[in-house]
Amino acid sequence: MAVKIRLARGGAKKKPFYQVVVADERFPRDGRFIEALGQYDPRQEESLLNFKEERALEWLNKGAQPTDTVRRLLRGAGTWAKFKVKATA
Repeated sequence: MAVKIRLARGGAKKKPFYQVVVADERFPRDGRFIEALGQYDPRQEESLLNFKEERALEWLNKGAQPTDTVRRLLRGAGTWAKFKVKATA
């Protein structure tokens, strides 16, 4: 079972709002997920990103693969650097 950290879309038409979730890659984008890690709202002036950093690090250490977009968000939040430091230590 391959586990991904990805975005699940919500909100109205042309007003997207996303949840950062951990899901099996075989599940639909907005379907079933294992755990919700936080929210991402790109429509605000400064994009809102709230997520559980310690849980995200746990999932990354267990082997969960982030999508490209989530990896970019994790880099912006500084979580990706923390993961890389732990991975090389």
